[in-house]
Amino acid sequence: MGRRLRRGGYARPGGGPARAPARPDRHVSRAPGFWYRPPGLASTLLSPLAALWRWETARRIAKGTPATVGVPVICVGNLTVGGTGKTPTVIALLDRLSARGLKAHVLSRGHGGKETGPLQVDPARHTAADVGDEPLMLSAFAPTWIARDRAAGARAAAQAGAEVIVMDDGFQNPALAKDLSLIVVDGETGFGNGRIVPAGPLREPVAEGIARADLALIVGGDNISTITEQIAPLPTLQGCIAPLQTGMPWQGFRALAFAGIGRPAKFFATLRELGVDVVATRAFGDHEPYALPVLKRLEQEALSHRARLVTTEKDAARLPAEWRAKVSVLPVRLELEDGAALDAALDRVLSS
Repeated sequence: MGRRLRRGGYARPGGGPARAPARPDRHVSRAPGFWYRPPGLASTLLSPLAALWRWETARRIAKGTPATVGVPVICVGNLTVGGTGKTPTVIALLDRLSARGLKAHVLSRGHGGKETGPLQVDPARHTAADVGDEPLMLSAFAPTWIARDRAAGARAAAQAGAEVIVMDDGFQNPALAKDLSLIVVDGETGFGNGRIVPAGPLREPVAEGIARADLALIVGGDNISTITEQIAPLPTLQGCIAPLQTGMPWQGFRALAFAGIGRPAKFFATLRELGVDVVATRAFGDHEPYALPVLKRLEQEALSHRARLVTTEKDAARLPAEWRAKVSVLPVRLELEDGAALDAALDRVLSS
């Protein structure tokens, strides 16, 4: 691969940690800081609520009757809330399946969209407000379906000709049988303080999650050995999220960067490491819609700095159509250190 796997999940050719935003946006939504520190007073006080969350998740999984739809289902999920790199992992899987000559469809809940589905995403007709930003983005790579009822969505995809279904998130959803479950772990933050929401970032205990998983992907970071020990004996892959080489001359590019993803600081750091002159950064909440007054404010601020607006592919999906030409986009992709274990897992699932 030729890149070191560095802190935060991105392939970073140099530079230090991301600077804090010059003026954090008032709408930003962040995970509580105590989630990523040793358990203390806050996590202890929230333990009763965490116990309820754990009980409800376990009850839902145990009572579920997973449906089968006649085609293989590959689930890309995680054990924590927040961004870990699931969407780039889905794109990488689509590439591998396409190389095998298979017609893969994507299935998503459609978080952030108003439609409940089952519905195939049509980028010419739908917006992120309709179907969610991630499904809208993924529809450029493969036929993509949104459905609150995952089993109904999978049946619709199979009837439309899907030979394999890649489910974006839904590891804790028992409605649909999964032929391969891949959990994605942020190599920097790992499992945080090891506590369940809201006392920590975990959706369920690590031991219970890995018992249902087939494979883990650790994305970037400096805690790979620790995470590998925590999820043993689950087979693991390692990878990083790296900028896609598009020929864009980023070196010296003057930018006001904004992002509403799980961890905006990773995006800002990557821009700087590409040589972008980042004059300011603005962080927004994950999946947060971009209202016109906010965009106009960002545009005026960029003009005052003689800079151009830059964002992520996922954020670009939430922009109004008339604004997309005004904003530059940095696409990123997953790079695997060694994909042999993933290919072997796909061989097992697809051959059966």
